[in-house]
Amino acid sequence: MAIIRDDITVSGMLEAARRRDPARLYLRFGSTALSVGELAERVEALAGGLHRIGLRSGDRVPVMLANSVDHVVLFFALQRLGVVQVPVNTGLRADGLAYLLRHCDPRWVVAEVGYSDQVRAALAEVDLAGVLWRGGMPAASGPVDAALEPLLDGPGDAPPASADPSRVMGILYTSGTTGPPKGVQVTDKMLRAAAWACAQAADARAGDTLLMWEPIYHIGGSQVLVLALEHAVTLGMVERFSASRYWSEVRELGATQIHYLGGILQILLRQPPRPDDRDHPARVAYGGGAPAAVWRDFADRFGVQVREVYGMTEASSFTSINTDGRFDCTGRPAPYFDVRIADADGHAVAVGTRGEILVREREPGLITPGYFRNPEATARALRDGWLHTGDVGWLDEDGYLHYAGRTKDAIRHRGENVSAWEVERVVDQHPQVQESAVIGVTDELGDESIKLLVKPTAGSVLEPAALLAWCETRLAAFQVPTYLAFVDDFERTATQRIRKETLARGTEDCWRRERDGRLVPPAG
Repeated sequence: MAIIRDDITVSGMLEAARRRDPARLYLRFGSTALSVGELAERVEALAGGLHRIGLRSGDRVPVMLANSVDHVVLFFALQRLGVVQVPVNTGLRADGLAYLLRHCDPRWVVAEVGYSDQVRAALAEVDLAGVLWRGGMPAASGPVDAALEPLLDGPGDAPPASADPSRVMGILYTSGTTGPPKGVQVTDKMLRAAAWACAQAADARAGDTLLMWEPIYHIGGSQVLVLALEHAVTLGMVERFSASRYWSEVRELGATQIHYLGGILQILLRQPPRPDDRDHPARVAYGGGAPAAVWRDFADRFGVQVREVYGMTEASSFTSINTDGRFDCTGRPAPYFDVRIADADGHAVAVGTRGEILVREREPGLITPGYFRNPEATARALRDGWLHTGDVGWLDEDGYLHYAGRTKDAIRHRGENVSAWEVERVVDQHPQVQESAVIGVTDELGDESIKLLVKPTAGSVLEPAALLAWCETRLAAFQVPTYLAFVDDFERTATQRIRKETLARGTEDCWRRERDGRLVPPAG
């Protein structure tokens, strides 16, 4: 029997949840409490409004919104219409944002009015029907500008989309390794699989409350929106992660599950110890990117079970799920996936041997159909029935997957995948930069920080502060390098590519950018 059903869609799950218990609390956000029935009513109204302005099944709509109740309602309204939503990281700007908006070829764009300057600049070369602004209208609004809020009220008279589990419901852009970001096509069935696996990892039970700090534009945020339809749990949503407010939010919301990425556990461990560190309702912390030693320290200090998982958007978010409490692995593969560890030629290697992690479906439709308008990247990733992840790991004798890093030229920084190529492209546009290279270096949190190495143009005197200020105006905050070093030249391959494997990983000779923007010069 299939684990992920083909006879229902996300929209069908919302209707089923309303029929079962319309009064059940679905979401808390600030002073707002939203029941399942109220959510369904708002979704119908907004879907009707979107249909009246011309949105149709198959249209692509980038969404650049912060976490809010309106964002949740929009997420499901676009699903109901069969619109392909394109989540946009709210930190994107300049070339990075412009590339995404051009590449996805949108019909409409939905954005917070606070992002109007960067959105308008990025849309300069995009032909679209209009922009829906949330939170008011921008100054000097044009003929293609409209407000989102009036569409939240009105008759829910939009025809529902077809009940096709293979329908692409979203395009999630993930950082490229040697080129621009790739748009991962995510189907309805893939999103429901992500929600199912998330519930297993989180040990979700009726009556639980999941703390939701992760942005909806991440699959980690959107998957819990679906999880809370199938399971009688409540989402306690906050605007963003805050280390100083974290445990008070857990207590206020009654959160029984918390989610982490990258250095989140390490950041929480660095908060001053308190007598009430264990005085909270959280039972499980689930996520990825924490070293095993950190799991133990976190579990001991805060009294929660830590469940490390492994996955990627291309394979329905979760590939392996740790439900046994082991501190040395990412769990066993999800029951609808086969996992192989392969050598450079794609051949399976022996148990305990490191190699590339490959993933294959046991149930059809759970691996991406491909990258949007990128057949070359699709062909590289999907070969002979296997998804080639570009990640390194091994399987032990008991079938548990151990993650060991990436073969790809990408950096996992503050829970975000940062493309070295994207950062280098921006830095190389500086008139005093001849060439640059970006690598990841491990910081004191066990997370990866971005190290930028620059070869200045001949005879120029390039000021570190000026260069990083250049980056700050052209890159998202999570893409701005933490460390900066200057070099006379780079070692190169026969084809004149920089040999990144020879670049120094140390940071002693680097300028260091603090979180508040201050620059600390190299030691000595």
